[in-house]
Amino acid sequence: MKVAYIRVSTADQNESRQLEAMKDKGIGKYFTEKVSAKDTNRPQLQAMLDYVREGDTVYIHDFSRLARSTKDLLDIIEQLQSKGVSLVSNKESIDTSTPQGKLMVTMLGAIYEFERANLLERQSEGIAIAVEAGKYKGRQVKKIDEKTFDKLYTQYKSREINKVQFAKALGVSRPTLDKLLKDRKKQP
Repeated sequence: MKVAYIRVSTADQNESRQLEAMKDKGIGKYFTEKVSAKDTNRPQLQAMLDYVREGDTVYIHDFSRLARSTKDLLDIIEQLQSKGVSLVSNKESIDTSTPQGKLMVTMLGAIYEFERANLLERQSEGIAIAVEAGKYKGRQVKKIDEKTFDKLYTQYKSREINKVQFAKALGVSRPTLDKLLKDRKKQP
């Protein structure tokens, strides 16, 4: 069976360009999602990896749609190969069922990872310049009422509430709560 994996990074992006590129491939099943490829913990990617069987071929628009790091890309390809599944990239015209395709995938993965690192570095430099010029102040720090935090922290420590409930009661995200808890542990 021919399977397509389509991904865009954000909800406001459109996947029609990728879908159009798949029209002449005879795709039998599509897995589509709007989520970042910063890691492989993506519902439709995992569903696709579970779905494919020996002899199937997975089509992607390009390798950056599948993964942003060489390690993740090679891990996904290895999972597919261990199941006897081929991977074909339209943009790069690469088929991983060939030795040349395997070599090219490794090289392209390294290039994409390098490109992503450069983008993040340029972004950081731009933010630093904007901060210096007074044009960017970063996110506003959310003020947490200490009494409320202390009360919820006591409930959390006695297992009356879990982290999700704790974060929701404070009106913060889980990562922010984790940072607050880490800071709390550092206090004397």
